[in-house]
Amino acid sequence: MREPTVLDYVKSRLTFGKKHQGPQITLPPLEKKSVYIAESVQPGKPHIPDKPIRINRETGASVKDVNIVDPLPEREEKTRAGIPWLAFGVLLFALIAQINLDPPVRTITFAEIFYLLSAILLIVAYRKREIRLAPPRPVLESKDQPVRLELLWFGLGFGVLSFLLFHQDVFTVLNTILWCASLLLAMLAFWSYPRETFIGIWVRIQSTVKTLNWRRMLPGLALVMVLGAVILFFRLYRLDQIPPEMVSDHAEKLMDVMDVLNGQWPVYFPRNTGREFFQFYWTALISKIFNSGVTFFSLKLGTALAGLLTLPYIYLLGKEYASKRIGLLAAVFSGLAYWPNVISRLGLRFPFYPLFVAPVLFYMLRGLRRQSRNDFIWAGLALGIGLHGYTSFRIVPILVVIGFILFLLHRQSAATRRRAVLGLLVISLISLVIFIPLMRYAVNHPDVFVYRTMTRVGSIEQPLPGPALQVFMQNLWNAVRMFNVSNGEIWVHSVTHRPALDLISAALFIIGLVLLIIRYVSRRSWQDLFLLISIPILMLPSILSLAFPAENPSLNRTAGAIVPVFLVIALAVDALMASIASRMQAAMGRITAFVVVGILLFFSGAQNYDLVFNQYYPVYQRSTWNTSEMGEVIQQFVAEGGRLDSAWLVGFPYWVDSRVLGFTAGFPGHDYAIWPEQFADTLSKEGPKLFIVNLQDTNAVILLDELYPSGELVKYQSRVESKDFLIFKVP
Repeated sequence: MREPTVLDYVKSRLTFGKKHQGPQITLPPLEKKSVYIAESVQPGKPHIPDKPIRINRETGASVKDVNIVDPLPEREEKTRAGIPWLAFGVLLFALIAQINLDPPVRTITFAEIFYLLSAILLIVAYRKREIRLAPPRPVLESKDQPVRLELLWFGLGFGVLSFLLFHQDVFTVLNTILWCASLLLAMLAFWSYPRETFIGIWVRIQSTVKTLNWRRMLPGLALVMVLGAVILFFRLYRLDQIPPEMVSDHAEKLMDVMDVLNGQWPVYFPRNTGREFFQFYWTALISKIFNSGVTFFSLKLGTALAGLLTLPYIYLLGKEYASKRIGLLAAVFSGLAYWPNVISRLGLRFPFYPLFVAPVLFYMLRGLRRQSRNDFIWAGLALGIGLHGYTSFRIVPILVVIGFILFLLHRQSAATRRRAVLGLLVISLISLVIFIPLMRYAVNHPDVFVYRTMTRVGSIEQPLPGPALQVFMQNLWNAVRMFNVSNGEIWVHSVTHRPALDLISAALFIIGLVLLIIRYVSRRSWQDLFLLISIPILMLPSILSLAFPAENPSLNRTAGAIVPVFLVIALAVDALMASIASRMQAAMGRITAFVVVGILLFFSGAQNYDLVFNQYYPVYQRSTWNTSEMGEVIQQFVAEGGRLDSAWLVGFPYWVDSRVLGFTAGFPGHDYAIWPEQFADTLSKEGPKLFIVNLQDTNAVILLDELYPSGELVKYQSRVESKDFLIFKVP
């Protein structure tokens, strides 16, 4: 009699269509010449494999994850053939609704009616199982790993020593070494080493590479390269010109960068109510690598790269949540979008918020699914570094705690709950170690550390315009409407009073939200609830602007929500694609689905291009002062023999920041300011002189004429309407 094989054992453990105790394993579709077997199965001992091995019968093996899901899959692949009218109707009604919300003409009533019709069709389609979201990837069981307490105690000891040595609020060789040693030891204390040796991993990688079907992969690789090139175009095209001018905030940041390049190493930069250190060290590095100097372009290049580095983690988060296709869709729609594009181009700290939100969410979700301490360590790293990036990121630790609470409140095994609690402790400890320099600064200067936040939340700078709860609720309402109605009135980082999303993305966002709500009500998936809750929580830094409600919504303080928002959009697109592909015949369904998505991406990209390059650019240019042209005038003056300290910008209320002029003129750190009462002091200087005067400052012109009768007054014709200025030259 034939002895039972491992494959027979696996078959005996799987039940199809029968009620059974315990979880059911759903395997990925079998490929040709492939069979699945379980790993490390011992006869007579029940075993649920974490990682079945996909074995090619001819060549070798490659490891794939297996999903442990409930017996009823969320999305059925086989449905009655026909035209997917419901899917097309849902999309059409949502687009019509959003058209009525896009400026300049808004018809709110029509928009509400059509969005309601779209939602009704969605409910009908969901009940008919014609539109379903891709199921979130389920939790896998794993084994407990030991904690190396001796390394942990040494790490905590080094952390305490580094905390004490950061008393001067600067990085030194000693406190930095102790800080890094503390972090390394804390990571090693919790690190789970793989069962395989490095040689075994390398052999497995080689085997996987050899078995790859490169011919089959080429179309996908070509598509990814094309999409990547388009995203790079959107994010880097005319970066030196858009935005065109600096504001005071840029000058102060460049002054901080100069401090770093001049050998100062603070852990917190108190200039302009205080800033975390990450951008300044990052920009200093960028200026050295690209030889771009202490310039506006260095700031913009640094933040543009930060925006691009966010996209791989948005892809990984989408892949971890459901599938590779959802990850790719989320990254592409985000890469083309005007909202993340504008805040990445501006040269301010805004893109560092989503840059670290994305890896925190990815590693946290993957850690909870795989019960992997290593993922929790990486999540703690991203969380800790993010706290040094942008003040709005301080809300993320609260989101992480809420995520773990939601996970524990939903159905989990006792062992899974225990590992999740340990995972939260790992994230907290690793992030706390990274936070040590800033924590010491907060202890030394609590007023400076919280000042920027308290000016918005409290009445330090100005009284609240009404009862706090009333202002909060109004801010919350305005913030949740920003995606489809109005993103606020701050011209520096937005096209004012229009939706934060383009027409296509805004409509898809509502579809995705409705689908997530429907599915959570019916299936109680903690991932869906967490995704829904994460959006308003990540917007709280804007919503909590109680003292200045006009600053809400703002695209900078809500920037962390970019990550879950575009994941919701990708889920909606994927659901529509799956509906179209399953309702129509095989080849035609797939082709139609990709054509529809291609059309959506084309119109989304076209509108986003128009928003950034045709709408945002001229508004920003008209709203700022033309310091670049004034800088060109000073550069020409110096080139013609003038001295750096013989050129001045005459002060005038609400005009140019003289510190900005130093950077645009190519002489970083030089302040060109002078006031009319100081004109007499310039008589002692020899050689030619140059005064830049506001067009309306007649008093300054009269005083200069009296002091320098031989002077010549010239009106400079600006490239920007209403930005002309006067040049008074003394030969």
